Amino acid sequence: MKKPPSSALLVALCLGFILPVLATAADADAEPPFSDGSTEALNARADYFRLDNDYTPPPGEARHHYTAGFAKILCSAVFITGLDPDDAAANVGGFISPFEQREYVTDIRIDRDRQQVALTLPDGVIRTARRYGSQGCVARPMSQETLQFTPSIIEPNLPPADTTAWPMGDVLPDDPWPQGVDRELVERALDVGFGPEEARTLGLVITYKGRIIAERYGDDVDMHTPLESWSMTKSLTGTLLGVLINQGAYELWQPAPIPEWYIEQDDPRQQIRIGDIMRMSSGIMINAPADPDFDDSTYPDHVYLYTGGENLHQYAATRPQEYPPNTIGRYRNTDPVIASYLIRLAVEGRGDNYHEFPQRALFDKLGIRSALIETDAWGNFLGQGLGFMSARDWARLGNLYLQDGVADHGERLLPEGFVDYASTVAPAWQSDGRPIYGGAFLWLSEIERENSEPLKAMHMRGAGGQSTNIIPSHDLVYVRIGKYSGARAGGEALTEMLPMLLDAVPAK
Repeated sequence: MKKPPSSALLVALCLGFILPVLATAADADAEPPFSDGSTEALNARADYFRLDNDYTPPPGEARHHYTAGFAKILCSAVFITGLDPDDAAANVGGFISPFEQREYVTDIRIDRDRQQVALTLPDGVIRTARRYGSQGCVARPMSQETLQFTPSIIEPNLPPADTTAWPMGDVLPDDPWPQGVDRELVERALDVGFGPEEARTLGLVITYKGRIIAERYGDDVDMHTPLESWSMTKSLTGTLLGVLINQGAYELWQPAPIPEWYIEQDDPRQQIRIGDIMRMSSGIMINAPADPDFDDSTYPDHVYLYTGGENLHQYAATRPQEYPPNTIGRYRNTDPVIASYLIRLAVEGRGDNYHEFPQRALFDKLGIRSALIETDAWGNFLGQGLGFMSARDWARLGNLYLQDGVADHGERLLPEGFVDYASTVAPAWQSDGRPIYGGAFLWLSEIERENSEPLKAMHMRGAGGQSTNIIPSHDLVYVRIGKYSGARAGGEALTEMLPMLLDAVPAK
């Protein structure tokens, strides 16, 4: 068995690392097809680079998996966010549990004493999810009753929020309006951005130069409520991996030391670098709904990585290679799950508490008190989408990127150059004709404005219209979180709000 490279060897590799060109099925003398981002072109380019490996779909029945997702969604909505169960069943989390799949559930039991949800299907299968301390709601595997880890409560190591100034606490200045800000226009923008009732917005927070200038919350929640954030959690996972790189645990461009990739000699996955993984460019093979050649006849691994009753870090790590790394950009949950696995390997490898790491290494540094990342039954963070934070806390994280990875008190949490990496279009996505994805699991865009150059923006985005948006040219961060069923109306409201907001604050 070949061992993963040692830290010293990895540093040596990174100093002069040249990624070998992997053999593909394509003619070495032929040029890869040009892609304009269309489905046809994306598939043609993917066919050129595709390796000769077989795909195996996830085990089990799709309806059982969807119902496990529904149990987790209800559990989290009721026992973390505090929503009404009927409201949550109708409006929350339609991604891992499509609303039409919920109609097959014949019995819903919510045990408030045990903080557990149990759902029964017509075939007698019962899927359950239960809250376990700071690890949130865990969907229980059908085959076992006991967890494979010991749950814990992680408390913030921070002064009282109600007597501490923002951003380390919640106390805002008496006059929050920085010079040059059009207060009336900001308030109008807030009204527009919060949207109509059908947007079902739960929280909207706007900061300028790190200061909150406007915020509003739905009737169900307040500024402290942990809200489901879905794939915004990917960007949180990228940030945590950035913290580890800053601490010296990893190098950005080293081969990722995943143990499963070093069992066989010359496993092609040994060429995957950490920086490729955080660009959604690892080339690991799964079936995902965002794939241009998505096969909807099988239950997608992309969703199984939320609902599968097994060690999901190991599941992601044992998927085969479909493309050479850094050649094809695909939005697949394998990459952030593998990034979460890297976090666990590094933290436990140095003898630290894995479940405490996010709070101690990041959240305590930014004033974040509401955050938790849910796990599978093995205690693995599912950092691809099961994070919960208040809208204010997402704004705190967004401002870390606005400040080049330096916390408000001056401590550098992300390595120099990391924000540049995060805000640069990933080469594989550029070559695919879709210059929309960067590093550290951040989306990128350009905002068109009349009589000026397009403005560059970074985004942490999640299903259901969740977003943390960073516009460096205007020192702006704005966060919108809402119920899944309000995504369309919520997105339209944000689109209408943005020009008003840009006009309301001066550019640099």
